[in-house]
Amino acid sequence: MKNWLYLTPEGLAAPTMDWPCCTWSETGQRQPATLNHAAQSLKGQPVDVLLPMELCSWLCSEPWPSRRAPDARTLAFAIEEQLSETLERLHLSMGSRDSLGRYPLMVIGRERFAAVLALLAEGGIEVRSVCVDADVLPCDQAIGVWWFGRWLLGGALPARLTLTEDALVLMMPHLPSDIQWRDERYDTVETDSWLRLEHGNAINLLQGDFAPRRLRMPWRLGGLAMLMIALLNWGASETRIRFLDSESRQLYSRSEQQFKALYPQQTRIVDLSAQLKALQGQGTKAQDGRVAGLVKLVEQVIGASNVEVQRIEFREGDGWRIQLTANNFAELEQLRERGRQQGMTMRVDSSNKARQRVQATLTVEQGA
Repeated sequence: MKNWLYLTPEGLAAPTMDWPCCTWSETGQRQPATLNHAAQSLKGQPVDVLLPMELCSWLCSEPWPSRRAPDARTLAFAIEEQLSETLERLHLSMGSRDSLGRYPLMVIGRERFAAVLALLAEGGIEVRSVCVDADVLPCDQAIGVWWFGRWLLGGALPARLTLTEDALVLMMPHLPSDIQWRDERYDTVETDSWLRLEHGNAINLLQGDFAPRRLRMPWRLGGLAMLMIALLNWGASETRIRFLDSESRQLYSRSEQQFKALYPQQTRIVDLSAQLKALQGQGTKAQDGRVAGLVKLVEQVIGASNVEVQRIEFREGDGWRIQLTANNFAELEQLRERGRQQGMTMRVDSSNKARQRVQATLTVEQGA
């Protein structure tokens, strides 16, 4: 069993080291305490933190059109209209794709989450994961649990909620008939038993900017001394080599500057004479290849999509850049998928919503 630390809803009004919480040891017994006392008993042990659902909101995306999982930023733009605050003030954590192709997300205020993590760090608690109580219920069935003074709803339900008893009465007609109920007022041990299960589908909030960073292994004194000696020897050798090569580099630099002045697009120079001859014969072929690539892009990718193109330009080294307007982010994903099927490497460099349309810049890498 994991070492759980549960920050109860009772302490949400004034988060301090006196926050009422509970821990579950290897034996599975509930131990009420304050955060300060819990930190002393858990010091030196990896801890899985459990937050109350009242701190968070749970959302679910529409079925994603591509088999490839979107990144968190793309998914955030797709559900932006469902959010009550701007993306800059929120931290979004993405869960696993469900059987319908949707992605669940847990949303929490960025500053509030940072304050909770800072409070845990102040107590010296080694946080291994951060989940939400309504999200770790058994996922194989719809379930409602009376836990710490309110009802948690989750599991196989398409929602993660906390309800009072009066609110549950109003919600009952909308719940499945086979939902299972557990009530800690009658059996605390049985109610807490779901904490012993695996929670592979629960969303871990330690993602993105809050993902744990790898700790560097501490150097021993002897190893550090050997490293410093090796660095000093390497530095001395480099100094001698650079001094001996300085004159030849100056001569080469003059020739290189003249070549770059004639062909600024050539960033790598190996043999000036050979490259100059090759460039004279490649000019016509390169232009023909770019035109053929543009025709393929327009006919087989953009022409088959419902998008409006404002501008197309070619940049040497980067490829084709296309400024376009689409109806939604799903169309952009479909356009990129269609390009991938044609063997083109495409990416969306920037995108934003303007009224009911999405404006984006699409880059097709050179040579793709």
